[in-house]
Amino acid sequence: MKKVVFGLLTFCGCAPLIAQEQPNDSTIKVQNLDEVVVSDSRFQLKRENSGKTVIKIDAKELEANQGRSVAELINTKSGIEVNGTRSYAGQNLTVFARGGNNRQVLVIIDGIQVSDPSNVNAEYDLRLLNTNQIESIEILKGAASTLYGNAAATAVINITTKKANKEGTALEVLSSIGTNQSQDDQNYNLADFSNTVTFSAKQDRFSILASGGHQFTNGLSAAVGEEEDPFSRIEGTVKLGYQFSEQFTVTASAFYNKLNADFDNGFPIEDADFSFDSEQSRFGLSSTYAYKNGSLNFNGAFNQITRSFQSSFPSAFDSESLVLDLFNKYTFNNRFYTIAGLNLIDNTTLFSEEQNTTSIDPYANVVYVSDFGLNLNAGVRLNNHSEYGSNFIYNFNPSYVFGIGEGYLKFLGSYATSFIAPNLSQLFGPFGPNPDLDVEENTTLEGGLEYRPSEKFRISALYFNRSEEGRIDFVTINPDTFESQYQNLEETVDFNGVEVELNVIPVANLNLVANYTYTDAENGLALRIPQNKVNASVAYDFSAKTYVSLSYQTVSDRTDTDFATFSQVDLDAFSLLNLYVKHDINDTLGFFFALDNVFNETYVEVTDFTTRGRNMRLGMRLQF
Repeated sequence: MKKVVFGLLTFCGCAPLIAQEQPNDSTIKVQNLDEVVVSDSRFQLKRENSGKTVIKIDAKELEANQGRSVAELINTKSGIEVNGTRSYAGQNLTVFARGGNNRQVLVIIDGIQVSDPSNVNAEYDLRLLNTNQIESIEILKGAASTLYGNAAATAVINITTKKANKEGTALEVLSSIGTNQSQDDQNYNLADFSNTVTFSAKQDRFSILASGGHQFTNGLSAAVGEEEDPFSRIEGTVKLGYQFSEQFTVTASAFYNKLNADFDNGFPIEDADFSFDSEQSRFGLSSTYAYKNGSLNFNGAFNQITRSFQSSFPSAFDSESLVLDLFNKYTFNNRFYTIAGLNLIDNTTLFSEEQNTTSIDPYANVVYVSDFGLNLNAGVRLNNHSEYGSNFIYNFNPSYVFGIGEGYLKFLGSYATSFIAPNLSQLFGPFGPNPDLDVEENTTLEGGLEYRPSEKFRISALYFNRSEEGRIDFVTINPDTFESQYQNLEETVDFNGVEVELNVIPVANLNLVANYTYTDAENGLALRIPQNKVNASVAYDFSAKTYVSLSYQTVSDRTDTDFATFSQVDLDAFSLLNLYVKHDINDTLGFFFALDNVFNETYVEVTDFTTRGRNMRLGMRLQF
C-alpha cells in the first residue's frame, strides 16, 4: 500500500510538468498586497477581506522574541492557554484553545498536517520545534476541518519554516545561555544552553537551506523536589528548491528531531529516575504549477516517530504517517477564489501488533470578494475513514466591510462543523481501546467585528459558541476493578467565550498590544483552563538597532486534581511580567537579553510540579 501511495506522491510532485500555460497575473497582484492572511482560505487575501480574526506571528515578531519557544509565543495570543510553558523544560504541553484539548488543535508545517498516531491525543509535540527555524506562524481559531481535516476543531497552528529567499549565500548563528531556576532557588547558575546554525544559498533557479540546532536545559526538578531533571533537543533541516520554469517549482525537505527528558513519578509525587525519548524523521515533497488564473499544488510527506518511556511502567511506541494533499486553486474575475482537492492520510502504529487507519477526503472551498463590501467563505469536506465510515462537514463564513478613511469596519460571522476521528491509541492501544468508536463532531458559531481606521489602530471583539457531540472520553465502566474504556459520550458538551484583541501605535516606534479571553462551559471548564486571561505588551524601538519590550500576563484561578488525595483543588490566579531587550551592533552582530518573571512570582501551573521563577537569558546573533 505505502509503495503505491508513495509512487503517487512522486508522480503528483512531477505531474505539473506536462502543462505549459502562463502564470496567473491576478495571483501575482494578490501576493504583493500588504497585511495578508492565508490560513482561513489558503489564498493570500487582504485582512479586511477575511471573515476571521486570524492571528499572525510574522518574521519581525519572531526576531523580537529570540530565545523563546514556539509554545511560549502561542501562549501570548487570545483564546489560547498552553499549559506547561512555565514549568521545567520537559513538561508535557497541553494546548487549550477555546476550552478544548490537544486532540482538537491541528498543527500544520509547510502545508502538511503533522501528528503522532501513537499518542493518546494524537497531537504534535510542540517541544520538537525550534523557533529560529521558523519564518512565520498563523493561528486560525474555530472549526476549520473543511480546509484542513481531522482535529481542526478549536484551532489550526499553521507554521511556515524558513527557506532561502535571497540571491547569494548567507550564514546565521544564534546562541544563548541562561538560568533555569525556581522561585526558591535564585542562585543564577547557568543551566540553559541553545545554539542554531543556518546556512542558505540561492542562485538562479536553485535554492538550499540547511539548519541544525541544539538545546540543553537543567537546573529544575519536574516534580517539587531536589533532583534535577535535564531536557535536551537536537534538530536538523534541509530544504532544496528548484524552479523548473516561471510556472513550475518543486521543493524537497527533510526534518529530524530528537528529544530526551527526565521526569518524576506522578503517583505518588516524588523524585524518580524516569526518562523519556522521542525521535522524529519527516521527508516532504511539494510542487506548484501556476497557470492562467490558477495553480495546481501538491504537498506530500512521510513522517516516522518513535517514543519510549523508562519508568515503573516502561513502554515504547513506533508510528508512521503518510500525508498527501493534491489541490487546484482557481480565481474567477478576481472575485471568486476557489479550491478543490483530495487529502489522503495513512496512519500506522505498532502496539502489541501493527494497526492502521486511512482517511481519504475530497474537499472544496470558495471565497467571494465583492466590490461593495460583502465577503463570503464557504466550504465542504467528505471524510471517508477506514474504521467508522463517512462524515460530511461544512462551513459558512460571511463578513461585511465598511470603508472608513484609510481603514475599515468589518462585521463577521461563522457557522462551521469539524471532526476529530478516533485515533489509533483509542481504537487499538494498550489502555481501554474501543474499536467501535465513532467520530467526534464539533460545531462552532462565531460573531464579531474588527475596527481598523488606520495602520496605527486595530481592535477586534468576537463571541464564540462551540458544541461537542459524540465526545470521546476515557470512562470508568467498572468502579470495583477500575476498568476503563474510551467511549463516545451521549451528552453534548457546550463552550462559549469572548476574545478581544487590541493593537495601537500611539506615537512613532511605540507599539501597544493587548488581548483578553473569557472562556466558559455549561458544565464547568476542564482542569487547568482559566476562565479569564489577559496578555499585554509595550514595545519601543529606540533606534533601528535597539528594541525594548515589557510583556504582562495574568491568568485567573483554575481547578486541578491532587493525585495524592484524588480530590479537586483550586489553583490561585497569578500574574507575570517579562522584560526583553535587543540591540544590533551592526548588520553582522546583535545581542538580546531576557528577564522573565521579573518579580519572582510564586504560582502553580500543575499541582505538585515545579514552576519557573525569575530567570535571565543572554543571546547573540551573527549574520554573514
